[in-house]
Amino acid sequence: MQITEESVLRALGTVIDPDFRKDLVSLNMIKDLKIDGTEIFFSIELTTPACPLKDQLERDSRNAIKDMVSSTATVHLEFSSRVTTLRDFRSDVLPGVKNIIAVSSGKGGVGKSTVSVNLALALQRSGAKVGLIDADIHGPSIPTMLGLKGLRPGIENIDGKPKIVPLYYKGLKVISIGFLVEEGQAIAWRGPMVTSALRQFITDVVWGELDYIVLDMPPGTGDIQLTLAQIVPVTGAVIVTTPQEVALADARKAIAFYNIESVNIPIIGIVENMAYFTPAELPENKYYIFGKDGGKSLAEEYKVSFLGEVPLIQAIREGGDLGVPAVLDTDTVSASAFESLASNIARNIVVKNAEIIGIEAT
Repeated sequence: MQITEESVLRALGTVIDPDFRKDLVSLNMIKDLKIDGTEIFFSIELTTPACPLKDQLERDSRNAIKDMVSSTATVHLEFSSRVTTLRDFRSDVLPGVKNIIAVSSGKGGVGKSTVSVNLALALQRSGAKVGLIDADIHGPSIPTMLGLKGLRPGIENIDGKPKIVPLYYKGLKVISIGFLVEEGQAIAWRGPMVTSALRQFITDVVWGELDYIVLDMPPGTGDIQLTLAQIVPVTGAVIVTTPQEVALADARKAIAFYNIESVNIPIIGIVENMAYFTPAELPENKYYIFGKDGGKSLAEEYKVSFLGEVPLIQAIREGGDLGVPAVLDTDTVSASAFESLASNIARNIVVKNAEIIGIEAT
């Protein structure tokens, strides 16, 4: 029996994307289909390179072809990606950036910067083009966490105007006020100067084309957050909390802030940091030092996605202090946690973008 493109597309039309509840063919995710005798070549275009459903889609596609086309056919399947966006690239604000993620917390000390750095790197390592803005002007920690202390960004003239060239860390574009002041210097600025610096990071930096920019927000819900909400078209906010009630109380305020009508930024979901302690010598053991499931309960309370748990592991702290983020230490519990977090965030952005433009998603 001759294998045809029609028969292959008919089979792949039975493979359902779990997020959109539609088949791969009607979603136009099947690309470059070619038939050469008993060999079938095609690619599946994902909506993010960090898609956590890749293995399932591959398995279902191969089984559909085996069951409906030919059990002896050789399937050559590749993956590509096209990150979705609702952005209008004619905008003067970050014109080449598809999605902007604000990583926030209601209070300091919950590990927001640790989550921001490892999230940005996990997205970048998945194949996405990513930038990281350290928006915590009074407490910039990104230079330390990436081992970039003492370095300075460059200047490039574009259309006759000087622009700031961000630093690079393993392909990640990074900017921080920490690159522009001396180490240990106190930044005693009032609100207008702080917001002016943030405007520069957004409008005067050569970001180019990116799939994601991660904003490491300062803690709280004050002037900086309001200014960013007004000038930056944020795709959504990720709320970082620890399990204990004192942190959850402030996380609720952060969620309430993003839900204010004048702000109106969607909540991508909740991250529970320091969810449990796992000693390196006993990786299967979990000790719930700060309580259990606080972030998960908060997500249920506000009917938003629970994005995952990040354990309290010594290596995560050490990586931040040494400038070698934990996600780079592959095949570890900490790296797996951040990779899973990045996949869940990317998936939730895809779903939210789809829902806004009217595609059914779950």
